Amino acid sequence: MTKSLENLAALRIETPPATLREIALDRMRRAIIGGLFEPGERLVERTLCDQLGVSRSVIREVIRHLEAEGLVEMLAKQGPIVATLNWDDARQIYEIRAALESTAVADCARVAGPQVKAKLRKAMNELERTSKQNSPVGVLDATTEFYKVVFEAGGNNIAWEIVSRLNSRISRLRVMTLSTPNRMASGPSQIREIFKAVEENNPDAAAAACRAHVGAAAAIAKTILS
Repeated sequence: MTKSLENLAALRIETPPATLREIALDRMRRAIIGGLFEPGERLVERTLCDQLGVSRSVIREVIRHLEAEGLVEMLAKQGPIVATLNWDDARQIYEIRAALESTAVADCARVAGPQVKAKLRKAMNELERTSKQNSPVGVLDATTEFYKVVFEAGGNNIAWEIVSRLNSRISRLRVMTLSTPNRMASGPSQIREIFKAVEENNPDAAAAACRAHVGAAAAIAKTILS
């Protein structure tokens, strides 16, 4: 029997199935980001095992990973708790975002062609749809996809790695600011201005719109956390 290239290609697993640990990690991450577990709340292994239906070894791996992401803190004699938010940490995150994202959107605007603009338009439409549905999780996913396209299109892969490492804490701050009056509408509206500038291939306008968007979010966070 002759082995055809087509048959051999069919063997490739394009999307590997998620492991139990990955599923548990994703659900715990979303629970903390979404506020189901509040800042300072103890994370009891036995309780989490029952809630998620997984073993203690899985829970321990998940907690270690969440600690590395900055969502969990380990306290002596108390164990893991949900990390608290403070303005000093948030200020640094917003400063990093402003620097990296404004550069990324400017670079994207310089080179964006029809394909990149189509991907951004799709993410933008999803962002506006989920914001109208008052779905913070949907807004987070669409926003992340929007910026992922922006960073990759502009060739800022290393910068995207840095942002990705901070993404859990960025998302947590986004949910916090989205809970304030009108932010579910004003946030997507400001990202729409970034998109328009990229669509027009205007790097200066894209960078300015990005800095305005991040600055507005920072001002809200400062009011809440200071």
